Amino acid sequence: MLNRATEILHQVFGHADFRPVQKEIIQSVLSGADTLALLPTGGGKSLCYQIPGLAMDGICLVISPLIALMKDQVDALKSKGIKAAAIYSGMSYREIDRTLDNCIYGDYKFLYVSPERLKAELFVERFRQMKVNLIAVDEAHCISQWGYDFRPPYLEIALIRPYHPKVPVLALTASATPQVCADIMERLEMKKPAEFHQSFARKNLSYSVRLVENKLEKGLEILSRIGGTAIWYVRNRQGTHQIAKALGQLGISASAYHAGLSMQDRAKRQEAWMKNEVRVMVSTNAFGMGIDKPDVRVVIHSDLPENVENYYQEAGRAGRDEGKAYGVLLANNQDFETVLKRAELVYPPLDFVRRVYQCLANYYRIAVGSNMLSSFDFEWNEFANTYELGVLETFYALKLLEEEGFIGLSESYYSPSKIHFTVDPSRLYEIQIAYAKLDPVVKIIMRTYGGNVFSEYIKIQEAKLAKSLNIYENEVIKSLKQLEQLEVMVYDQRKDKPQITFLTPRYDAGKMPLNFKRIELRRGLTLEKAQSMVKYGQQTQLCRTQFIQEYFGENTDQQCGVCDICLMQRKSSNPEMTETKLRNRILETLSSAGELSEKQLFQSIRLPSAEKNLRVLRILQDQGYITLLASGSYALTTHE
Repeated sequence: MLNRATEILHQVFGHADFRPVQKEIIQSVLSGADTLALLPTGGGKSLCYQIPGLAMDGICLVISPLIALMKDQVDALKSKGIKAAAIYSGMSYREIDRTLDNCIYGDYKFLYVSPERLKAELFVERFRQMKVNLIAVDEAHCISQWGYDFRPPYLEIALIRPYHPKVPVLALTASATPQVCADIMERLEMKKPAEFHQSFARKNLSYSVRLVENKLEKGLEILSRIGGTAIWYVRNRQGTHQIAKALGQLGISASAYHAGLSMQDRAKRQEAWMKNEVRVMVSTNAFGMGIDKPDVRVVIHSDLPENVENYYQEAGRAGRDEGKAYGVLLANNQDFETVLKRAELVYPPLDFVRRVYQCLANYYRIAVGSNMLSSFDFEWNEFANTYELGVLETFYALKLLEEEGFIGLSESYYSPSKIHFTVDPSRLYEIQIAYAKLDPVVKIIMRTYGGNVFSEYIKIQEAKLAKSLNIYENEVIKSLKQLEQLEVMVYDQRKDKPQITFLTPRYDAGKMPLNFKRIELRRGLTLEKAQSMVKYGQQTQLCRTQFIQEYFGENTDQQCGVCDICLMQRKSSNPEMTETKLRNRILETLSSAGELSEKQLFQSIRLPSAEKNLRVLRILQDQGYITLLASGSYALTTHE
């Protein structure tokens, strides 16, 4: 079976070799063992279930909370000729129904689902009929209340195992402490699980922290010293635009990216960055998940992430090609205070949470006991302003409601328009005769998309159809809606707004079963994690990579040798050697360049004009090796 897996790796995915630990994980899954795999960001998690899923008979169920990632992976598999489907918030009942039927009878190999779908009666009934070969749980840390991103719907996963008791479970995560790993295995009811842990150390990634007040200036200095593609993370949307604009004005191509942009804008900006037409992506943490760009040379954070897990994942997007890369955190004392204060706000008073839930029910006019698994377009800041709730407080209240399993929130994602004829061709022909105006639209659909529109949901572009018919797009949309009213077609129009899903029937806000004990535990845990992030930024003794390894429970006494602390310790142990090296570099640079200003000189040797470096410059001047000219530039001293 491993030979078949290697064949799939070469022929389907085009890779020459497995990455570290991948082969062992795949071998474990193929042997039928429950398996926990801890692979850092960029470690190739998806192949660990995609290859076994293809090697074995039947369909692989993949559970993931990340809708954009599910959609990307389904599209990528389809482009390789592999049948794959996804079920997530925002899909209609009929589309879910058809998708599940295809997974039973249509020779599909992968079904991606978001966790809240697992308890739906429709899903459970069809899941029982599927020939399942593997249950893969991505972002498995979400099942643990000790983790940083706990999601109660993940607790439903163990409940579906009895329907296929012999099918193995593969749990995957990029960042989990030993306590979280133990919790994952227990809550997924793993039997004699095999565990695989890849080290959290990244030999090619140099971590550093720069304590500065002017972050833009420092960021510019970093980008001038380190060439290649970059990601610059900031906390808010306004910051992305400000920094991208400032970089552009200084000659560095940059783009802003956040969830508030239209899907079209985000796709366009992401593509330009992927193609290296834009060098720096300035983004909130909405960017990067599932982005497979191996040649990112530096990831800059100018705001502190909430915890070490988030920082490790985001900084880890640098250097996936194994080339030298940098993760730089720009911070000051105020940042450390801010992240601790914010951690205290994350769990707001429960009376306020109940009020927000009541306002949601009013906003969508939902009656008590109704609307389980209903999804709506949702802009949370617009909602907060409507009820004068306070934007940040509302955000945290919504997150708590999500953690408690009452609602599901998803960032805006693009869902193209889809159609599906629900009648046979003879009934459709009758409609074409009876409604002559609809005939051209039906004909162009059949000509453009073929007979598959009778068996599955097909993505369409209304603008393309309108162009072919030489009519306006809104006329096409009107015709499609009429076909739906005549009950011969299902027409789901495109969506590109954030979604909110009510995961339970609506409660009376005053009687919501909030888990007080768990909320208190999570409140304390959030503060602890923020304190660890602050400690990472403030400490100056322990190798940065070692700090991260120890945080995740990996014991090591080996230093990385490339982080700011390792380099500082090496310099302090041999300061004379460092000074000699700098003297030689200054003299060599001036010898080849002639005259250079102080700024140009330090830019050329790719070092900051820090006090210790300026001191070496002054010593060379005092000793007569270099001269400060009237123009303000430095040159080698000429001896007559």
